[in-house]
Amino acid sequence: MSFVAQDNTIFELDRELDFLLDEIQEQAESEETEEVSPELMQRFQQFCDAYSEKVDRIGHFLSVMEARAAYCRGQANRLADRARSAENKIDRTKGMVLYYLKSRNLRKIEGKEFTLRLQKNSQDSLVILDEPQIPLVFRDVEAKIPGQLWEALLSYLSDETRRELSACIRQMKPSADAIKRAAADQEEVPGAAVRRGVHLRVA
Repeated sequence: MSFVAQDNTIFELDRELDFLLDEIQEQAESEETEEVSPELMQRFQQFCDAYSEKVDRIGHFLSVMEARAAYCRGQANRLADRARSAENKIDRTKGMVLYYLKSRNLRKIEGKEFTLRLQKNSQDSLVILDEPQIPLVFRDVEAKIPGQLWEALLSYLSDETRRELSACIRQMKPSADAIKRAAADQEEVPGAAVRRGVHLRVA
């Protein structure tokens, strides 16, 4: 990488190129000089090359980082799959040992390094025997409700019930689909706007 490209940001290179272009134009239009000085043209070419080099370096950096991010995501998924597989093997092995201990009416079995013991849990565990039979009053309901429907529901409730229901909310976030539909119908949504953005494409 050239010293000019290395020692200047893309903003500094761009600013210097603008300055050099102004100088070239002044010399070209000046009555005192018939042509632009070779030194100025050489410096201009030097900064053009540095600008191009800087763009390539940024593009290369982004390509490498995107590849690294994709690799890390893939590794994360692979490791998560391996973790799930290991957890399933742990559960199956523990279940097999528990079955062995119970079927032999044993409390523990011992090896040279480890002891496998039948241990009573510190608290009761819930066992679902037939889920469809469990009444609604004994269930937690997690629902995704459009804001318009939620607002209509609240309007029919007492203040106390409305407060209790609102306290159950885990998360409330803007609905992109609802806001886009409103914008398409020329309806203004306070606190939000639908705009066509831009993104950087590396080619």
